[in-house]
Amino acid sequence: MASLLNRRDLMHGLTASGLMLSGLSAGSAAQAAGNGHFVFSYFKNKDRQAQGLHLAISADGRRYEAIGDGKPLLVPEVGQGKLMRDPCLLKDPQRELYHLVWTTGWTDITIGYASSPDLINWSEQRAIPVMQAFEGTRNTWAPEVIYDDKAGHFMIFWSSTITGAFPETAGQSEDNYNHRLYYTTTKDFLTFSDARLLYDPGFSVIDASFLRRKGKLYMFIKDERLKPEHKYLQWVEAKSPTGPFSPLSEPITESWVEGPTAINLGKEVLVFFDKYRTNQFGAVATRDFVTWRDVTADIVIPQGASHGTIIPVSRNRYKRLKTLVP
Repeated sequence: MASLLNRRDLMHGLTASGLMLSGLSAGSAAQAAGNGHFVFSYFKNKDRQAQGLHLAISADGRRYEAIGDGKPLLVPEVGQGKLMRDPCLLKDPQRELYHLVWTTGWTDITIGYASSPDLINWSEQRAIPVMQAFEGTRNTWAPEVIYDDKAGHFMIFWSSTITGAFPETAGQSEDNYNHRLYYTTTKDFLTFSDARLLYDPGFSVIDASFLRRKGKLYMFIKDERLKPEHKYLQWVEAKSPTGPFSPLSEPITESWVEGPTAINLGKEVLVFFDKYRTNQFGAVATRDFVTWRDVTADIVIPQGASHGTIIPVSRNRYKRLKTLVP
């Protein structure tokens, strides 16, 4: 993707070329306290041959090194688009299993799903038609998953544009996109509740991600408005994964970023994000959700990484994955 293209521009290029807690947060958060070990799931946006799941590991939460010699650990096989973008991991709280969801295509109504006991060997992939009941759905982007321990189920959530929905905010984003957040719940990743609206802030919104900190639940989102230009990250406090939600914070990042993923790291929260127009990552940190500082200079992310999520892993899991670092 050229530096002056955003991901919507890239969509058209790919289409034309025919290449087509009270919950535990996955993908957005290291829920364990302290300075632990982490795994970062991501995809490579610029390398079409490398489309698929990539992983990187960290022993300090700031510096990540890729495993697998730069090759994808899982190649997409499902969905109309057969892509694997925005991969999100969740460690199952009840067994030694990791759940993975991802964007299967630019115009799909499905999300991808697979599971793994060790982050190396993966189950058969499935495409879950989460938006099949909504006629006029244009896309199903950036799914993430959390476990709601009070409700006793997993919640998968994503952003979609439905043609004709929310006409009062039409025209705020590129290509007439007008996203809102939707969700479904499941206990076994075999049967799912009907998809429902999760969050409508009164404008086009994408890339939601949760973090639990000191007994509170936070949701980070991207304000996707181009007219007027916003394109930055904000947060809300949530009483539960399905709300209710507090008023939005002030922006915590520069514009033209997306894909927030947050971790608890000692006394601070670090929020990583994809600076997608320059194919780089940035990060901000806070201790109080009031004052934020830019810590981009303190992080190391594998070259070419795009929109992904970070979760904590055990020291033993880290050590096993470390053997795959070139």
